[in-house]
Amino acid sequence: MGRSNENNPCLIGGATNIQGGLRMEVEGNRRALSNISTNVVGVLPYPCAVTKRGLAEKNGMCEKKPVISLHRPITRRFAAQMANKQQQPVTKEIKKPVPPISKPIEEDCTIIDVEDYNEVINDDPVPMYVKHTEAMMDEIDQMEEVEMEDIVLESVDIDSCDAKNQLAVVEYVEDIYAYHRKTESSSCVPPNYMSQQFDINERMRAILIDWLIEVHYKFELMEETLFLTVNLIDRFLSCQTILRKKLQLVGVTAMLLACKYEEVSVPIVDDLIVISDKAYTRKEVIAMEKLLANSLQWNLSAPTPYAFMKRFLKAAESDKNLELLSFFLIELCLVEYEMLKYPPSLLAAAAVYTAQCSLNRFKNWSKACEVHTKYTEDELLECSRLMVTFHEKAGTGRLIGVHKKYSTFKFGCAAKSEPAQFLLEMSL
Repeated sequence: MGRSNENNPCLIGGATNIQGGLRMEVEGNRRALSNISTNVVGVLPYPCAVTKRGLAEKNGMCEKKPVISLHRPITRRFAAQMANKQQQPVTKEIKKPVPPISKPIEEDCTIIDVEDYNEVINDDPVPMYVKHTEAMMDEIDQMEEVEMEDIVLESVDIDSCDAKNQLAVVEYVEDIYAYHRKTESSSCVPPNYMSQQFDINERMRAILIDWLIEVHYKFELMEETLFLTVNLIDRFLSCQTILRKKLQLVGVTAMLLACKYEEVSVPIVDDLIVISDKAYTRKEVIAMEKLLANSLQWNLSAPTPYAFMKRFLKAAESDKNLELLSFFLIELCLVEYEMLKYPPSLLAAAAVYTAQCSLNRFKNWSKACEVHTKYTEDELLECSRLMVTFHEKAGTGRLIGVHKKYSTFKFGCAAKSEPAQFLLEMSL
């Protein structure tokens, strides 16, 4: 009842103006909000609709203008708040200028074609996206080269199939063969050591080795035993002069020591005496055993061709035929004195290479064989050609122990295979 009309928002500008004597009816003659707001003293006109220009429109892009309409009546308190906002300085946010495109954008927001865009950027001889593409292609090429290197490395990895085999010692196998290669020179003998022997010669040595191969086959001993026996004989003869009548005793005793080192079931001394036609007594065998062991300083851990043969055959992915033929060739070399000039690793690699050439009838030496043997094909040719000559004359003459052994079905009749004669023809 006694409240002032100034505090009544419903009567501001729309109620009866008592001081002016004019009565304005609200009903039927409603004025616009823009005219109503002028009745408020000290307040700037308030628009009925606020239109804000968006950032996209400032940059030349078309966008719908947002419309903000007022839905509440204007009060003095609200008008005062608006006046304070207008008096406060407006801080504009600084935007980074967008680099203009040489071709102006149309007002109707037309889509620029790819050809037009290429014309716009034709000032730059090498566009940026082309540079990125070239760099990416270079990285892809490098990745392909690395992958090819990985493929080559995988192709020469021969131990992955034995990763779960504890007896294969995959973690140490490379170190083991590196040690064998390092120490094989110490197990080799001078190729002319027979010159210091005054009562024996190369022919007598060949007869002894050929006979021991037959004894080895009759006793059914391991292959390691035969190769170690020959190694002990050569090392002993290179440092001790022996009479002709004691040469067979040296051979029998060397086999006895090799059996004690390699075999599980060792032949007794009496068996060795019987097989030598009782040419020696037990006491003589024991005395020669002591002399031989002391002369070699009890060093029986010599890397023989057999140790390398198993590794190189694995690198060649051999089958039974290749394995038997390789051992046939390497045992032929045991009889020949002139083959002492080659280290055991080279003999083993040449035997595998020659056997591959004999079976395949062409030269065959894979990358895996070259990596694991450390010998190229050219380095093996000289030794391989000698093996071919031994293969050709294996069944002739008096020394036929190896040929008889490998002519049986137990050894796959490997001695009856054709020699690789084309290797000899290449040298002519």
